[in-house]
Amino acid sequence: MPISEPTDDLGSIFRRLIQNTGPMSLAQFMGESNARYYASKDPIGLGDGVSGDFITAPEISQMFGELIGLWLADMWINAGREEPVYYVELGPGRGTLAQDALRAARNYGLEPAVHFIETSSTLKDIQLRAVPGALWHDDLSSLPTDGPMLLVANEFLDALPIRQLVRMASGWRERLVGLGGDDFIFVAGDQPMDAAVPAGWKDAAEGTILETCPAAAAILFEVAGRLEQQGGAALFIDYGHTELQAGSTFQAVQRHEKVLPFDAPGTADLTALVDFGTLAQIAKSRGVRHIGTATQGDWLRGLGIETRAKHLAQRAPQHAADIDAALHRLVADDQMGKLFKVMGLAGPKWIGGAAFSAVVPES
Repeated sequence: MPISEPTDDLGSIFRRLIQNTGPMSLAQFMGESNARYYASKDPIGLGDGVSGDFITAPEISQMFGELIGLWLADMWINAGREEPVYYVELGPGRGTLAQDALRAARNYGLEPAVHFIETSSTLKDIQLRAVPGALWHDDLSSLPTDGPMLLVANEFLDALPIRQLVRMASGWRERLVGLGGDDFIFVAGDQPMDAAVPAGWKDAAEGTILETCPAAAAILFEVAGRLEQQGGAALFIDYGHTELQAGSTFQAVQRHEKVLPFDAPGTADLTALVDFGTLAQIAKSRGVRHIGTATQGDWLRGLGIETRAKHLAQRAPQHAADIDAALHRLVADDQMGKLFKVMGLAGPKWIGGAAFSAVVPES
């Protein structure tokens, strides 16, 4: 369904659609809501707890992007410093991560051409100021193929549209978005969906909900294919699980608070937890190396973030308290450290992969 102007009330459009054609998929509701949301504003806060709707790790501290840049440089050096080489970021936000990562990588001779996957004109303007010379693409299909790719996707997969399946007495059905009066509500579809359910979940208890993300699966399939053909490495960083989990994780965030996801489509960030286990299997099916999936806290500690924080505090003692607070927010189990995961992939001939040595327990 095309959306004409950003000022239209998306909720009213959805209500008319449902009234005329019946319940809509959650994927359509989420996809069109987020497309409207990201096209109309810069949603990323600056760490002050007031600006934007949410804060991402690169905006919390420069240490996050710097360590990503060092990890990519290490992989590139181990692979023989191939040229040309391309830095690719999916959903680069304000460009802060790329700016910090590229600065750190430059110290080790890595100066890749920069390519961003971004469709928001608002964010493109901000990214251009942060990373002059970057090139933009609407999707992966137009990226260059004549050299290895160093790809980063931080908090990108969680905003892709999901589908939900629910176990009814009569079998598995898709959860759709319908109307109860003027309110959006979940309703069960008519079509059997048992064939779409993993074998181990076929006989789950009535009421069990499973989430799938076809868009994330498609992106991993394409990225892995490129890594297999071109060489390179990739980091996917997001909040999620290492294995498929039951239950609905569909949520909305606005002004740094959780809100009801059906309340005002197009005005809040709609997300769901990422199933890293399924995505790793997709990547491996393409012949690439799944280096591992670690918690963000363990991964950053493995790369030396605590030592980096100490050095920064020594150089700027007046900011020591802020540096320590940022470190805690990035690595502590009760902050981003445990819920957020880091998945590393590499081309079959690309060796190494620092900080992925431990197997992460499920959370």
